[in-house]
Amino acid sequence: MLQSVWQWFLESGDQKILIVAVVTLLIGLVLGMGIRSDKKEKKKAITSKGDKSFFKGIQYLLSDDHDQAIEEFTKSVQVNSDTIETYVALGNLYRSKGDIDRAIRIRQNIILRPNIDERIKIRAIFDLGKDYRKGGFLNRALKTFLQVAQQNPADVATLEEIERIYEELRDWENAYETRQKIARLDKGNHQHILAHYLVETGKVWQGKGDLSRAKTFFSKAISTHRECVDAYLHLGDLYFTKQEYKKAIATWKKVVETMPQFTFLAYRRLEGAYSRMKNLEPVGNFLKECAQSNSDAFTHMALARYLHNENDVEGALREIENALALDSSFWEARRFKGEILMRQGRERDIINDYGEIMEHLNMPYLRFRCSQCGFEPTELQWKCPQCNRWDTIGLIDFTGATIEQAT
Repeated sequence: MLQSVWQWFLESGDQKILIVAVVTLLIGLVLGMGIRSDKKEKKKAITSKGDKSFFKGIQYLLSDDHDQAIEEFTKSVQVNSDTIETYVALGNLYRSKGDIDRAIRIRQNIILRPNIDERIKIRAIFDLGKDYRKGGFLNRALKTFLQVAQQNPADVATLEEIERIYEELRDWENAYETRQKIARLDKGNHQHILAHYLVETGKVWQGKGDLSRAKTFFSKAISTHRECVDAYLHLGDLYFTKQEYKKAIATWKKVVETMPQFTFLAYRRLEGAYSRMKNLEPVGNFLKECAQSNSDAFTHMALARYLHNENDVEGALREIENALALDSSFWEARRFKGEILMRQGRERDIINDYGEIMEHLNMPYLRFRCSQCGFEPTELQWKCPQCNRWDTIGLIDFTGATIEQAT
């Protein structure tokens, strides 16, 4: 049975908490088995009864019967109220069932116990923070986790909880500082996360109308992580707002150079610039250069729109055909082609192309998938809302494969 119990703990969302709890309990059992004193026989019997309920509770957990598990754990603490591990398991169960009030009361009961081991107390405070967070009490949760971090500043798990709350509160500057602390303790690539926090901070200042400060944060994000697409896009938007169109185009062009799978984001911005820019020549030169160096369907589609706006109908149709040759399911290109043909009154071409246009018209082309958990959002997001990882959502190409982001 112990092997099954161990497997359940490995699969549990609170595995670290419960593993520590069970290991501590088993140590207590071993020590208890060594006691032979007659004075302690009665206490040993009581403890054994409580332990029996504890393991029955675990059996119910293995059967996914949480209600019965709670009942057995409750019996265990009634028999032996000194068993901290049972309270920990019971508190975690209540939290998993959404009974936050009971989970909180159990943690507080542990914390207020006299002569409690300091490590157990800190763990209980950490669990209390998770209870608050699960209940939506973000400010209380933050205050609680900060208390744990003050006691144990090198605990990465606590810092990650703090960082997550700062994200939910949209406190990007404190999230940035917390990630810096994590980066000093945990080896790995943290630059792309730091860059996103800088971009989000820049967006806040841009929304307040402070373009100078926003530009500082966007530029710092690019210096932190050269492949931060969002930073290039918003820095280009900032230049465009200031009517510095050449700088905007040059900045958006960096997306094509660094992360070509996201060039469609830059092209759509260029399309939006048609009505605002008096001199479209830089746009045209940029698109033609991209079409030669980066032959993908989006590039040809963007160039087709540009040529159509320049009244070059044949050139636009030619670029649409180039796009469809690369991806026949590119519904946006097919729809645009149909619009051009109808405007030109080219009935024969419309009839010849009608069947194929209708077959692909409603097929979604822009599809995205998280490379870590498989979640497919309806629009591109830099952080997966399901697994909470940055830069894992990529574009699904026409073969069904996910084009991953570089981190």
